[in-house]
Amino acid sequence: MPLRAPAVCAAAPLAPRRRVRHTTPARAAVAELDEVTLVARAGDGDSESFAELVRRHHAGAYRLALRIMGSAHDADDVVQEAFLAAWRRISAFRGAASFSSWMYRIVVNGCANAARAQKHTVDVADLQQTLVAPESHSPQQHAEGVAALAALRNALHSLTVGQRACWVLRELHHMSYPEIAEVLKVSPTVVRGRLARARTDLAEAMRAWM
Repeated sequence: MPLRAPAVCAAAPLAPRRRVRHTTPARAAVAELDEVTLVARAGDGDSESFAELVRRHHAGAYRLALRIMGSAHDADDVVQEAFLAAWRRISAFRGAASFSSWMYRIVVNGCANAARAQKHTVDVADLQQTLVAPESHSPQQHAEGVAALAALRNALHSLTVGQRACWVLRELHHMSYPEIAEVLKVSPTVVRGRLARARTDLAEAMRAWM
């Protein structure tokens, strides 16, 4: 009999309203479990354990998808499908990598599949404070910063999905080369090559703003 996906796989809203949550004793007990135990129990078909894994990792998976896809709607779709795929495959997870690395790989693959169907801009909101001068500065400085941010989005869009994923994981998620290699299932040498090409292309595209 196929596993029934837990309802918590639905993408969580970005800014949920505050509300009082009545945690059941069973959920409270599951929340105390370590990740290895949760993965093992989820692999045996325990949907509540998998739901706890979703609660712990949804935010990181969503940020990654949003930064690659550039659209909240598309990121929601990718993350929803990624967790459903993870639930279907959880019994095959052997723990060679961390659960988060395994999930990131599924999310990146989902982004790659979605990107083949349509064009996307890249979310670089984290860099806004670096590139865009506050409005308290001169209007010209602020306008130049906004234009530079738009140019960066366009430049990132011109990268391949593999290069973009490497850049996002390194520059925005601050992951190491071995961690990125584990997520993307490539060698650290390939990661370095993709990053070098991405940085070269971005530097060329952003030369006017440097």
